[in-house]
Formats: sequence, structure tokens, C-alpha cells
Amino acid sequence: MEQILNWGILGTSFISGVMADAIHEEGNTRIHAVAGRTMSVVSDFAAKYDIGQVYDSYDALIADDNVDIIYIALPNHLHHEFIIKAAEAGKAILCEKSLSVDMDKTKLALAAVERNQVFFAEGLMYLNHPFTSVISQVLRDGKIGDIRSIYGQYCASIAQFVNPDSKGALYNLGCYPASLLQLVIAQNCGASAFEQYQISAFGRLGVDGNICESAASIRFENGITCQLHTAENYGLHAAFTVLGSKASLQLVTNPWLPEEKNQLVITEYEKPGTPVTVTADGNGFLYQVRAVREALENGEKILKRPAATPEDSRQIMALLTDWEAATKV
Repeated sequence: MEQILNWGILGTSFISGVMADAIHEEGNTRIHAVAGRTMSVVSDFAAKYDIGQVYDSYDALIADDNVDIIYIALPNHLHHEFIIKAAEAGKAILCEKSLSVDMDKTKLALAAVERNQVFFAEGLMYLNHPFTSVISQVLRDGKIGDIRSIYGQYCASIAQFVNPDSKGALYNLGCYPASLLQLVIAQNCGASAFEQYQISAFGRLGVDGNICESAASIRFENGITCQLHTAENYGLHAAFTVLGSKASLQLVTNPWLPEEKNQLVITEYEKPGTPVTVTADGNGFLYQVRAVREALENGEKILKRPAATPEDSRQIMALLTDWEAATKV
């Protein structure tokens, strides 16, 4: 692809601004258009990020022939609708996580992507960062032995900022440890591991009626046990640990908000741990923009692992919806 890629951004939320910053920082693509419901807000966003075209209609932006790739930064429950519309318009698609809020919508969205043979990626930005690649390589090299157990937790006080229709903590925050769990299991045990597992969970509802906190226990048929926990109405906390047959892998810095300097520790049992520092050019959003650009320039329809493929996104959504269904409140 010789000409510069043009982005079209659906929505002017906080995350739209974070992505716009990353697009400018990466520097090899440009934002052509932005659409939103309130033109004063859209105009301010366009002025801040030097965007020439503004729309008060998401459909109008999708129909813009100058837009090469659609970034869907709308609430979760709207994702599938605009994935389908963008796919039918022949646009490349980067959709914010979570892909949807139920499996019926997920299947419709991914079917549209497949039918129209367009590029698609879910915005699990951290999977594109070198920190994730190092985590993946450590496990692939067998440095902790065979995987026995996994623990992942992500909490943040975001309940007051999210759309109630996005269905709460599982789809806004739980998707992060769930997606890293999916990567670890799929890479080391094969995708077929997700064909059969048992899950139980307990949680509580927030003031909007959605699950605001849940703790899940999962047992895969191969015997690996996992615990996931998320909450959206109290402090920021991230944790992820993999226990192997001969050592443990603990992520010291937040794996879902990786920055220029990141750290993990490999600990052979009953011995001192070995810290590993991973340096990078920037955060996960920068690397996500770069990965999308390179994929499109190479004519590819998906991102390279450890980034999520459409099938990975389907498995992540299946895990999230099973977690929701299992949660007793």
C-alpha cells in the first residue's frame, strides 16, 4: 500500500482521544474523519487532533470513500452493529474491546467480517506490546515448565464513567485478564482447550444493575485451574501470575497498561526470583496503531499473534459470556 492510510473514528470518548494521540505519535497514518452525536463535541475533538472532516452520523463516516480504516470507539453494546456496517462497506476495522456483549451479536459481527473478507482486529491493545511478546516467549520456551494454574485480576474505579448498556465490569475490565488467560491457554495447550471447561463465579451488582464485581474459578479438561477477578467500583489493581511445574511467572507491572519500562519475575520454586525488564518505545496503543498499519500495508486481514485473531476474539467473548452466566449475585 503506497498511499497513507486514513482513519475514521466513531465516537469522541476518552479512549478515542487516547487512540488519536497514538495515531499522531506513530506518525505514518492520519485521522481523516471523526463522527459523534453532538457536533460541538465533535468539532472540538477535530480541532484538537487536526481532523479535517466531521460527521454527526456514524453511517456517513463509514460511507466516506476517503476512509480506509474504521476505529469503533462506541459503547460495547453498539460494536456489532458498526462492525457489520463497516465490513459491508469494505472498510478495515479496529473495534474497541469487548467485541460485543453476547454471543449472538459476536457471531453476527464476525460472520460479516468473514463474508466481506475485510481486515479486523479487536482493540486489546496490550497484546501488540513487546511486554506481551516476552511473556508469551517465556512460556513458550518452557521456563516455568508445564502450566498448572493461572491467576488474573483487574480492578479500576470506572463505574461512574461507563455506559450501563456496556454490561459492567466483565466486559469493561474482566476482558483484560480473560484475554491474557486465553492467550496463555491457547498458545500452550491449543485452541481446542476452550471447547470444554467448567466455570463457577460469585459477584455483586452495581447501582446500574450490572455485575460490578465477580470472582470466577475455571477448570479446563487438561486439569489447569484458573481464577479471575474483576471489579469496577474501587481502586486500580492489576495482577497476573502463572504457576508452572518448576517455576512461577509473576507480572510486576500492569500488563494491560504497558509503557516504556515493564517488569516480570521468574521464580524457580524455593529460590530467589529473576526479574526481567522489558523496554519499549511507548504504550500499547502506539504499538497497536503500528501493528494495524503494517498489517494493512502488507495486505493482511488479521494481526500476528500474540495479538488476537478473530477466532481468539470469539473465544474470549465465549469465556466472558460464560463468566457472566455463571456469576451468582
